[in-house]
Amino acid sequence: MRIAIPVFPGVEELDAIAPLEVFGVAKGTGLDLTIELITASTASTVRCFHGLEISGLRHVSGTYDLIIVPGGGWISGAKDGVRLAVEEGILPRLLREQFEEGATIASVCTGTFLLEAAGLLDGIPATTHHSAMEDLESAGVQAVSSRVVDAGRVLTSGGIASGLDLSLWILERTFGKDSSDRVAEILEYERRGPVYFKPEGIPPMQQKG
Repeated sequence: MRIAIPVFPGVEELDAIAPLEVFGVAKGTGLDLTIELITASTASTVRCFHGLEISGLRHVSGTYDLIIVPGGGWISGAKDGVRLAVEEGILPRLLREQFEEGATIASVCTGTFLLEAAGLLDGIPATTHHSAMEDLESAGVQAVSSRVVDAGRVLTSGGIASGLDLSLWILERTFGKDSSDRVAEILEYERRGPVYFKPEGIPPMQQKG
């Protein structure tokens, strides 16, 4: 299972690193996973919302089974972060193309707005950080107040740390509850709910290979 986490200037650190940690630990338990931090631009280094710099980023290559999109800067009104990524349009186009190639697309926090910009939330439920729920509704999205919303090949999650719950839920859905529980135990993390699961009309994620 090939997983990508796209990062961009102003990205919220934990939005990206929490899924990386979950799937990295899962790989260490023997699951067949590859996890990459990628960039949709030509830059190989990005400066995150709180000042962390991530370098050595890989550029988009081929297709992925799962893409987890972090947020950043939306609530504060930052000029970079999600708002700039939406305005530039590069990442939304990538997400749409990958979705059409069969990838499952998930988001953490305000990364949901990049999914919305890619046209992936039409007619399906979604969530985001509680402070941005009104913005989500204003965009015409069926906003649901839930820690994780699973609509099949499109999943969204609430604010920042909910990326842990999102990633553990994807592990459970793909590899079974025992695998997910083992990773949560290693992380010493108690999963929080609820998960709003409504995949009607959307094909479920399938492992490739």
